[in-house]
Amino acid sequence: MMELWPEGTAADPEAARERYAADMRAERKALLEVIRADLPAAHLGLGIVIMASAVVGLFAGPIAGALVAGSFAALFLVALAVMLLRGIRGLNAGRRAYLLTFGWANWV
Repeated sequence: MMELWPEGTAADPEAARERYAADMRAERKALLEVIRADLPAAHLGLGIVIMASAVVGLFAGPIAGALVAGSFAALFLVALAVMLLRGIRGLNAGRRAYLLTFGWANWV
């Protein structure tokens, strides 16, 4: 079965490649827009972690609460180290690590 091309029977392979590349760019842009985290969501994530840490510390003991908070602190420090190794410096590195660590609250 022959596939119908928008160009007709004399399909141009270069036009097909350009159409494919344009569709992929649009798809990636839409995906990035959906999964993007912002600072208010990250602040909410930090608040949730603080509250969860306090609740776990209250019911399971202070060591368990410290483990919850410490695990997120360790994740932040690892993310910050990766940002610095990638050559991202200053407040931008801290912001990106913060968004990576706590930006998940965007989907809560």
